[in-house]
Amino acid sequence: MNAMNTEVSSTFELQRNPFGKLVLTTPEGQVVEGVVPIRAFPIQSPEAGISLVHTDGHEVAWIDQLAALSEPAQSLIREELQGREFMPAILSIHSVTSFSTPCTWHVKTDRGDTSFVLRGDEDIRRVGPTILLVTDSHGIQFLIRDPAKLSKESRRILDRFL
Repeated sequence: MNAMNTEVSSTFELQRNPFGKLVLTTPEGQVVEGVVPIRAFPIQSPEAGISLVHTDGHEVAWIDQLAALSEPAQSLIREELQGREFMPAILSIHSVTSFSTPCTWHVKTDRGDTSFVLRGDEDIRRVGPTILLVTDSHGIQFLIRDPAKLSKESRRILDRFL
């Protein structure tokens, strides 16, 4: 670990500057402007293993568990991550134009209803025991956290592509 890294067990402060950038202050009083949170495991463990990286690419802090941080640091990191990451979760599959690809999917996500084109069966990947990642024709990734929790009709449609 270099001199700038700080462990989560050390207390650091996090705030936004007037320009909206995150500013980290180490226990020693060192101020690092423009830190960016990056998840180590964004899909399988989004609340664990978060690195705070300086704009020059060097890690300045490591967070084992986001919940271990005090407020407002937790909220600031969540806001920053949400603003940088875009991966809507599919809650239900309303319909598909065909069971062969390419086809258009009409789905409900945690960010609202949308449609996208699925180019091929290889655009649906397993990334964990229950997690599926669906990539549309524009490269946007949609998450299905647990297909078993989808409605019967949504599972029937999804099963045709797996």
